[in-house]
Amino acid sequence: MTMNLLEQIDRTKLPQHVAFIMDGNGRWAKKRGMIRLFGHKNGVKTVKEILNAAGDLGIRYVTVYAFSTENWSRPADEVSGIMGLLSTAIDDEIENMMKNGVRVKMIGEMDRLPKYLREKVAYVIERTKDNTKLDFIVALSYSGRWDIVESARKIARDCVEGKISPDDICDSMFSHYLSTDGTPDPELMIRTSGESRISNFLLYQLAYSELYFTDVLWPDFSREELYKALISYQNRERRFGKTSEQVKK
Repeated sequence: MTMNLLEQIDRTKLPQHVAFIMDGNGRWAKKRGMIRLFGHKNGVKTVKEILNAAGDLGIRYVTVYAFSTENWSRPADEVSGIMGLLSTAIDDEIENMMKNGVRVKMIGEMDRLPKYLREKVAYVIERTKDNTKLDFIVALSYSGRWDIVESARKIARDCVEGKISPDDICDSMFSHYLSTDGTPDPELMIRTSGESRISNFLLYQLAYSELYFTDVLWPDFSREELYKALISYQNRERRFGKTSEQVKK
């Protein structure tokens, strides 16, 4: 089945950037009579599998929504457990990321993270900064609205300081002030677990992304499920406001 799906993928029409809302870890654990953290642990394994699959296909950028600003309101023991899992994942996977040419980037309110995790994050970013095969962007303590507001603040400061004029502000300039500066917008966003919303994720960057929703819970998301999403993407017509006739010219 997996090979049949892989054979349907046109390698010349792959998205260069795929973003994921990794939803369903808690429900996956609950179905098995386990605590939510058990689901998060297995979700980390899925991240590794999907990164490997993306790298094998030649996808250049992968962004995952690891922890939202709203997630800080979850029970303290779950939040603490997730922070610990992220720290352990860095320790366990850094050598594999070096071997596979993965460069790690983080976006979000890093100052809200525990000190030990901020140090780990800084370390993995520095250690992998020269890798060039795949950029792995982790949205951690992230909010799309926060990203836009922060961008507006930076632009306002530069206007006050005379570095730019309000008349200079345009779409491309605004993009450079976002946390994703230097990374192309995702062509495809995948959300697992049957929810059909983007939940404050990359609000500006997803303006023209294709959205793919699946009922599969994140710990069960596999290479095969990724291939299904990519096939769906390749069967869509991306018009960007144009007519079908214009696109086909």
